[in-house]
Amino acid sequence: QVQLVESGGGLVQAGGSLRLSCEVSGRTFSSYTMGWFRQAPGKEREFVAAISWSGGHTDYADSVKGRFTISRDNAKNTVYLQMNSLKPEDTAIYYCAADFSIGVKRPVYEYDYWGQGTQVTVSS
Repeated sequence: QVQLVESGGGLVQAGGSLRLSCEVSGRTFSSYTMGWFRQAPGKEREFVAAISWSGGHTDYADSVKGRFTISRDNAKNTVYLQMNSLKPEDTAIYYCAADFSIGVKRPVYEYDYWGQGTQVTVSS
């Protein structure tokens, strides 16, 4: 039983920054990979970034490399997504997710628990 709650979404102009947070409760005594995904209207949910339990391994979608940074603070049971140089195409609902299987993975179906999402809107 794991609960995830995202926060930090909002409206920002192109070129601006936002930091998303995801607080995890429940099964926090076990290791898990955390991922960020996003879904725009009419599109499939897509991978954004993921981070291993230790933070030693990270993975980013090509579309966000160099602009987004994923990090985690296990003492706070929180995962972050720092988003810089935002573009209108980054507009989407952003979801955090937890994966209790081994390895850092990209597919949506690999993740076991999901937050309810937070809206990010980037205006031009």
